[in-house]
Amino acid sequence: MSGPFPLLHVVLFEPEKAGNVGNVARTCSVLGAELHLIRPFGFHLHDREFRRAVMDYMEGVRLHEHVSWTAFQEGLPGEARVWAFSTHATKVHTRAGFRRGDYLLFGPESRGLPVWLREGLPTLKLPQPGGGRSLNLAVAAGIATFEAGRQIEGW
Repeated sequence: MSGPFPLLHVVLFEPEKAGNVGNVARTCSVLGAELHLIRPFGFHLHDREFRRAVMDYMEGVRLHEHVSWTAFQEGLPGEARVWAFSTHATKVHTRAGFRRGDYLLFGPESRGLPVWLREGLPTLKLPQPGGGRSLNLAVAAGIATFEAGRQIEGW
């Protein structure tokens, strides 16, 4: 992986489950992606469940904590592209045309991203041909992050 930016940024808006965040951190570690967590969280980063899920992978993750959505936005570079993921989107993630340094945004497990946030961003969905309400957060983030990496790096 080369280039002036990290491969990707994975952003979790108000995550609720320590285990999911730990698993997303592991995905970030193996892909060289940076992880952004936007408060409030439904857990503490020192929770046993979080430590169990992340194992020793946290050493390979550049973690950014943001006190709010506004604080996160204020820290974005001018050229940043933020892609929101939602079951309400119409565009499939494989058609996004991801670029190095993109931000992939996922909402909290119980409610997803709020409408006010989705409306201002390009929004993508993961196909769910079998139905169901939504995929698990860690699974969705893994699928999207690996597809973005595939597009960028040509794996």
